[in-house]
Amino acid sequence: MDLSRARYLILAEGSFSLHGAKTASSAIRYFPERVTAVIDSTQAGRTVGEVLGFGGEIPIVASLEDGLAVTGDRPTALLIGVAPRSGRLPADWIPVVVRAAEAGLDLVSGLHDFLADIPAIRAAAERSGVAIVDLRRPPTDLPVSTARAREVDAFTVLTVGTDCNIGKMTAALEIRRGLEQAGARVVFAPTGQTGILIEGWGIAVDAVVSDFVAGAAERLVLEGAKRVGPGGIVLVEGQGSLIHPGYSGVTLGLLHGTLPRAMILCHDATRTRIRSDGVYDFVRMSTLTEAIRMNEAMLEPLRPARVIGIALKTAELPEAEARRAVQRAAEETGLPATDPVRFGPEPLVRAILEAAGPAAMVRPAPAAQPA
Repeated sequence: MDLSRARYLILAEGSFSLHGAKTASSAIRYFPERVTAVIDSTQAGRTVGEVLGFGGEIPIVASLEDGLAVTGDRPTALLIGVAPRSGRLPADWIPVVVRAAEAGLDLVSGLHDFLADIPAIRAAAERSGVAIVDLRRPPTDLPVSTARAREVDAFTVLTVGTDCNIGKMTAALEIRRGLEQAGARVVFAPTGQTGILIEGWGIAVDAVVSDFVAGAAERLVLEGAKRVGPGGIVLVEGQGSLIHPGYSGVTLGLLHGTLPRAMILCHDATRTRIRSDGVYDFVRMSTLTEAIRMNEAMLEPLRPARVIGIALKTAELPEAEARRAVQRAAEETGLPATDPVRFGPEPLVRAILEAAGPAAMVRPAPAAQPA
């Protein structure tokens, strides 16, 4: 199945929102033209633009059958649009997924529950001849890291964060867009299911056996460097946070596997505790200065690297307050800061280009020789 050509009907029953359906909202942000409808009976009749603030007139419908009946291009795949902490497929969604397969839709999911391992879904897909793509299923031949990321002839940048679900993927994608517009040679290396959905390649490192997380990160850097060529920029999507009790292991594995030359720190300007639905309310959010120090310290013994910019998430703030938050971040850290979605990634693009040097720029075609 070619993910880049699929037209998606998205299943997000009871959960469609910016935070509740991260996979769905990212698909709508980055390829809205290939989303036909969203299934959420609790919001049926609305549009995704009304719920998310972007995405326009894509309809929200009450059922799979309503989604298949939407006028326009018929969907070719059902996308599971949520990525909850447990990563489990709700039991009452299984009949919906089975009916989607029976209707001829390919099945795409980023959950920890692999659709291909659920007997009823696998049987329906086999009967209908449709594909199942479990975005989180890792390769079976991953190595233990051998620090080969140190050797690549590319400038590797890793997004790190003060928390999970704080915009590390989105910041990297927005920075990638800005770098491309500036004429840089850059590739985005996805480390999560949504990034893989958008790019069509990558490894979901949170589904990798712990011994091989750094090895998976190393493989992504090596592949990214090969794709971008000597001197280019590899932007690696970060995961989790060093202070998060649930996800710090994957964060450290990414730091030591990618061995980046620089980092961009991502932070939600409205949070004072890590986001956990009450589970980890005892964990105070790090200050920007503390987070910079921790991430740099974790790399220091292997490959010293610095945080060179701050990417803020300010979606929940009025514009004037958001601009003040950006200014405070710059003043606290002495680093360029922006909300790359709201205000553009240019300060971070400039910081990366300055650190990477002229080799990262697209080489102009040789001038035509006079006849």
